[in-house]
Amino acid sequence: MKSITPCLWFDDQGEEAARFYTSIFKNSKIKQVARYGESGAAVSGRPKGSVMTVLFELQGQEFMALNGGPMFKFTEAVSFMVMCENQDEVDRYWKALLQGGEESQCGWLKDKFGLSWQVVPTAVHEMMQDKDPVRSERVMKAILGMKKIDIAALRRAYESAA
Repeated sequence: MKSITPCLWFDDQGEEAARFYTSIFKNSKIKQVARYGESGAAVSGRPKGSVMTVLFELQGQEFMALNGGPMFKFTEAVSFMVMCENQDEVDRYWKALLQGGEESQCGWLKDKFGLSWQVVPTAVHEMMQDKDPVRSERVMKAILGMKKIDIAALRRAYESAA
């Protein structure tokens, strides 16, 4: 087996979503678009020739977008984590993914298709794994009060004297 490919179920916005995501992430591309033929259209209720699946790649990870109909929706039970090296990356991905979507908390957001993303600086993991539980607790308290993660505010919480 070469890899595991997440398959994302959309009503009929799979191609739009793939184009949106590939416009945000570097080293990304649409690899293949498959359309419903006679048999698939008859079973799915989709028009013959309409987009069935879109295979796309984001930073080397393959994804499949499936236009399967309105019966299934995304939930926060599944999200994609975008690890960011600095605040500029956090800000860029947050702004791009949030277009038409909604903010949540602790670095989470839902994009305009309802898919959940976590935009997280690598510094969070470093601070949260500190051997001093008081420091990591201060970082957790700070994160709980944020929507988009602010690395400078986390550093202040991390380094502050108790």
